[in-house]
Amino acid sequence: MTDSDGDTPRSPGGEARQAAFYGRRKGKPLRRDQAGRMSELLPRLALPLETEAPADLADLFAERPAEIRLEIGFGGGEHLIHRALERRDVGFIGVEPFVNGMAKALAAVEGHGLSNVRLCSEDAVKVLDWLPTASLDRIVLLYPDPWPKRRHWKRRFVGPDNLDRFARVLKPGGAFHFASDIDTYVDWTLFHVRRHPAFRWTATIPGDWRLPWEGWPGTRYEAKALREGRVPAYLTFQKVQV
Repeated sequence: MTDSDGDTPRSPGGEARQAAFYGRRKGKPLRRDQAGRMSELLPRLALPLETEAPADLADLFAERPAEIRLEIGFGGGEHLIHRALERRDVGFIGVEPFVNGMAKALAAVEGHGLSNVRLCSEDAVKVLDWLPTASLDRIVLLYPDPWPKRRHWKRRFVGPDNLDRFARVLKPGGAFHFASDIDTYVDWTLFHVRRHPAFRWTATIPGDWRLPWEGWPGTRYEAKALREGRVPAYLTFQKVQV
């Protein structure tokens, strides 16, 4: 995800944040059917970022959802699609700049006939700045690029600037879900979110953050982490009234 709003993001130390929060945008060449969905289906599901966001995000969906959730960087869409099938009464917005991941998600949306999913291949920061204030019930960030080298930590998506964005678009009582198997990124996230006045970490015992959320389907990245001996953490932060 990149910063596209014209402002240079700042790291916690005050220095300019890097523009790009994500890595590559494209992998293997798309098959004909995948390319067809990218050119025909994606425009129908894409957020209309070129226009002002509707005052009521429920207008984005064919049937009025009970709540609306945003998943940032959904990879191949496995978690997003699982949740959309599990809760057809919820509207899901998925953001993923990686073309091949978007192509997989489009195939799943089409295959399952999902009408409660909207997608975006643009910068997640651009999406956050487009969304109306207090319009989301949940933000999900699963196994984001950890940028493990210290000099690249300023590229991590979690930071004071994006937490301000989260605080603006989440409803009071809404939740931010974060999962990672990289200890330094878990520590980084805890440090920055717990410092932010708009968020409260909900954990009370270690089991609260070592066990995944209800209905958790797992992810490919998580399976790899477990095979390699890394233990994931599942953090939940609640938006409080400030």
